[in-house]
This record gives sequence, structure tokens and C-alpha cells, in this order.
Amino acid sequence: MKAVEKLPRPINANPATLMDHRKMARLLLRAKILPTGTEIDLDEIAKKIASTLKDGIQLSKYTKEPLAFGLYFINAEFSLDDRDGQMDSLENTLRAIKGVGEFEVLGTSRASVDVK
Repeated sequence: MKAVEKLPRPINANPATLMDHRKMARLLLRAKILPTGTEIDLDEIAKKIASTLKDGIQLSKYTKEPLAFGLYFINAEFSLDDRDGQMDSLENTLRAIKGVGEFEVLGTSRASVDVK
């Protein structure tokens, strides 16, 4: 009968510990942001959005797109961490800005993963 080999001690595979050793993935989120009316300055809304975002969320770029009858919307691209609570934080921030009427997510995709 063979002797049982002594195995090395188990590695601590706690996800919180692993997160310290790699960069978190980023998400790109495209959203349609409708103003409350035609008199709202969309460039001012975009500036307010960019200045009030928190938790690692960034407004990457935006364009003003026509909707109907002189009404335009903001087609925005956001960059955010792929972790819990980011979408809620973004939505709550946008809904708190005066002049923002509706917010609709058009799509999301993973931007990058950098494991070291």
C-alpha cells in the first residue's frame, strides 16, 4: 500500500481576496435620456449628469438625437464597473437631475477585462 501524499494547504479562494489582484471589468452602457420638455437645454443636462455621477461611473460621450416634432433626446454612453448597485446608482442620479424626464437603457456590453 502506498503512503498518502501530503497535500499542500488549500489556497484562500475568497472572492474578496481575489478581487484585490485583478482589475474589475468595465461595462459600456448606452441610454436614451429624454428631457421633460422642448425648452430644456440638453448640453446643460449632459454637463449636470457628468458632474453628479459617482461610484466610478463616467459619461463617456453623448449626442443629441431628434425624436419628433422638435423634441430631442440625449443618446449617452456611460462607463461603469461590473458590480452590484452600479445600475441603481446611475438611474437614481439621472432621475434626480432637474430636466430629465425618462431614462431608457438601449444596451450594455463588457468593455474590458484585465486579469493580472
